[in-house]
Amino acid sequence: MKKFLFFTACCLVMASGLSAQIPALERVEPMFWWVGMHNPDLQLIVHGNDIASRKVELNYPGVKLVAVHKVENPNYLFLDLRIFSGTTPGTFPIKFIKAGEKALTYNYELKKRDHSAGRAQGVTDKDLIYLIMPDRFSNGDPSNDSFSNMRETGINRDSMFARHGGDIQGVMNHLDYLKDLGVTAIWLTPAIENDEPHASYHGYAVTDHYKIDARFGTNALYKQFVEKCHSMGLKVVMDLVHNHAGTEGYTISDMPMKSWVHQWPKYTRSNFKYEAVMDPHGDAMDRKLMLDGWFDRRMADMNQNNPYVDNFLTQNHIWWVEYSGVDGFRLDTYPYNDPEYMAKWAVDVKNEFPRLSIFGEVLTNTPVISAYFTQGNTVNRGFDTHLPGITDAVIKDGIYDALMDWNGGVKHLYELLAQDFLYQDVTRNVVFLDNHDMSRVLSVVDEDITKYKSAMAMLMTIRGVAQMYYGDEILMKNYSKPDGLVREDFPGGWAGDKSNKFTAGGRTDKENDAFNYVRKLANYRKNTTALQTGKMMQYIPQKDIYVYFRYDDKKTVMIVYNSSDKEQTTATDRYSERIKGAKKAKNVITDETIDLSTLTIPPKSTLVLELID
Repeated sequence: MKKFLFFTACCLVMASGLSAQIPALERVEPMFWWVGMHNPDLQLIVHGNDIASRKVELNYPGVKLVAVHKVENPNYLFLDLRIFSGTTPGTFPIKFIKAGEKALTYNYELKKRDHSAGRAQGVTDKDLIYLIMPDRFSNGDPSNDSFSNMRETGINRDSMFARHGGDIQGVMNHLDYLKDLGVTAIWLTPAIENDEPHASYHGYAVTDHYKIDARFGTNALYKQFVEKCHSMGLKVVMDLVHNHAGTEGYTISDMPMKSWVHQWPKYTRSNFKYEAVMDPHGDAMDRKLMLDGWFDRRMADMNQNNPYVDNFLTQNHIWWVEYSGVDGFRLDTYPYNDPEYMAKWAVDVKNEFPRLSIFGEVLTNTPVISAYFTQGNTVNRGFDTHLPGITDAVIKDGIYDALMDWNGGVKHLYELLAQDFLYQDVTRNVVFLDNHDMSRVLSVVDEDITKYKSAMAMLMTIRGVAQMYYGDEILMKNYSKPDGLVREDFPGGWAGDKSNKFTAGGRTDKENDAFNYVRKLANYRKNTTALQTGKMMQYIPQKDIYVYFRYDDKKTVMIVYNSSDKEQTTATDRYSERIKGAKKAKNVITDETIDLSTLTIPPKSTLVLELID
């Protein structure tokens, strides 16, 4: 299927060709649900060979079959159910009846909601998120490395495109390491099934929305992972893909209807231009290409204007939260989705889980473009997106500008932060230095350890939710040309690895120095509310010195960065408004107490100082 071209009439042809291979009742999704949800309505998607030729019956107190929808493909039915308040949890048969044939039965279960404390608790500016690509972190269960009934079999750790065998158990095996490092939340790139024939280890080409990829584990194991994290005081972020789905998934290979995905006469990619969505002078086709064009040949672009797609995606995401208890969602490729649908989606999800955190992937170097996608209509977009926060690539670039003297240097970082007024609440933005699609921080700063430490210091102290990428703490490096180069295995995650970087004894002196620096800062942040929810005050950079403060009624932390290649000395009387008469400060890294009247800062270095009354 290398050319995988969709013509508008192909869907039913595909369906008729597949019918003989599909069981009479192949699946019902969601496969179970809960009583007591905020929204009493539920739409089941039923897939089976010629299932539309059957009559549907169910009888359970408190549950009403409101409507049965037949669509273009006879292998589908969509059932509208209403679950009334006070309905008792239990199991009941849904019967699919056809004259002269044995009735097909699916025993549907309505469960009791789990209101345990700590579920769906939200990820906030109190947290430090650690981003992991499960396939590349640790292989905790070699028995699930390969399955003969999946399209891609075997593992090959020498190939950046093949699967390497990392899994959820591998992450679970190293939670103590992450806890010790100072991490408070874990974000896994999608662990949902990606049964594509090539290079789907990354998780962004979903083929079964309700199933953890068998090479990562099971649904039950994923739930155990979340529960174990919660028992250790760690939170979990789930990565979602609204915009597209893998072409081998059943809803794509046997589509319910032609309008399930965005159709084009021939394969048409997105133009990848955010401006096409926001431009008041823009061309309609430019906007359509941005929103409806495909991300990749093997990533079908979902048509979120289709109400069946709307229900399918939203219910799936609500299902995962209620099932597993995850604390937040990261939304992949956010600007490529239908804006009105995404706003509705956010309201629907927050109605069920008010504390759940949501942030969208927005990659731009312009504050106003970032703010355009966030909630509150703060830049006159014309409607409220209801998106609490975004991945703050603007500040990432600003930190690198400050470190590398790009684009005006440290003054540019100051100017970018000065535009925080554009957001309804900038503290919901996720600040980061790199991720699975970007060059690693160590390589970006030319492997300069001093600059690396300054980058980490700013990451841990600037406003917002902090997020780091696996392996940054042990100086993993490389450029994203291609992406696989920044997705290398964490050394020690596989039996037989030459070194185990999860332990101090397995790390070099240089790696331990970096690890200990990050660990000291991360744990200080974890125990210092001023760096979490405290206010921020910054000063215009002068003579290569940039100073900002984080403070609350408990502590004041002063961050001083020397952007020069030479050692600098600065008096601190200019900062008296925030220093408020303090004479001494503790260096957070060295624990040394210093005189605050005059500071000496090594070149390209950052001091993190806790003021002492």
